[in-house]
Amino acid sequence: MLKLSPLLNGKPPKSKAESIGVENLIRAMLKKHRTPFMMIRRNILQRQYRRFRHCLPEVTPYYAIKANPHPGVIKEFVRLGAGFDVASGAELKTVLALGASANKVIFANTIKMPDDIILARRRGVRLMTFDNEPELYKLSEHYPRAHVLVRIKVENQGSIVQLSLKFGADPDQAFYLLRKAQALGLTPLGVSFHVGSQSTNVENYLQALEITAHIFKEAERSGMPLKVVDIGGGFPIQYFDNEIGVNFERMVRQIRKQIKLLFEKNVKFIAEPGRFLVGPAGVLVTQVIGRTFRNNKNYYYLNDGMYGDFSGMVFDHCKYEFKTLRRGQKFLSALAGPTCDSFDTLSLNEEIPELYVNDVIYVKNIGAYSSASAVANFNGFCPAKIVMV
Repeated sequence: MLKLSPLLNGKPPKSKAESIGVENLIRAMLKKHRTPFMMIRRNILQRQYRRFRHCLPEVTPYYAIKANPHPGVIKEFVRLGAGFDVASGAELKTVLALGASANKVIFANTIKMPDDIILARRRGVRLMTFDNEPELYKLSEHYPRAHVLVRIKVENQGSIVQLSLKFGADPDQAFYLLRKAQALGLTPLGVSFHVGSQSTNVENYLQALEITAHIFKEAERSGMPLKVVDIGGGFPIQYFDNEIGVNFERMVRQIRKQIKLLFEKNVKFIAEPGRFLVGPAGVLVTQVIGRTFRNNKNYYYLNDGMYGDFSGMVFDHCKYEFKTLRRGQKFLSALAGPTCDSFDTLSLNEEIPELYVNDVIYVKNIGAYSSASAVANFNGFCPAKIVMV
């Protein structure tokens, strides 16, 4: 018997079915909103949060709001029971104002302004990270008895953004720094690390956990038992429908195995996912505002660009999959943003159908590090409106 393909059987493949659903949603939203706009889908926020909790039940997620600090996103994660990772006093005030509990917030910037430390003390946000001795003196002055995690430098091999270039104490200094924290009247609770952003190399996590376990053992032998491990963020997502090499479930199975092998059951684990939780929820919808033919290819000018919601291409080294609502034969094309800056060029080699003014180009998986780093009103162009759906 001839076996029908999923499409002939009336059931399109999962990626195809999702694309159909996204495009139907875009058409509906175009009737209500002017472009550019970014849809943040609550059901995807929920899916990603539950996926994280299911795959890593021992680890409590603290959403890194720098990925996308939109109030609707934060409120959804408050409702789901997430903790929050903040990097400044302004972020701290934002999450508390939107309903987060102070005891579910970590001030995870290792270099903090004195006024922000004082704010954390007054608001009851006690847990924070550090990676150097001068920071301890600052903390002891402005927040006695604060709970601290020493952030260590670990391998970022294969990560798109390597955070150990800027942060992290050498692991052999970690115990000394924790003991110094204790001597200064602070409460040393444990160790923090970050393997880098969009990390597909699970060995980074496994090596970091092994190093952390050695620090825990050294502290235990010296009568300073530690209680908390912060495994940071960096969990990867797919940006393209058919992208290979990104498998969150397989990665975290190995992380869980390492945790159970190296640590006692009473150790508390937290993480700081940002991209993983909010990235897949975002769909950016733009329109063609002009077109020409240059260098033997179609050039399309969009109403959002590098200075707006495609800022992740610069600051986060993102590569996006550009999609269109129009169907037809595809041609080599270039895409550019609306500003009067040649830097505002998104791609010179996209294979897309021929488009016309007002046609839609959209991008999925763009909820993280896009609107968060957009420049407001460069050349008078506003970033996309965020619409929770």
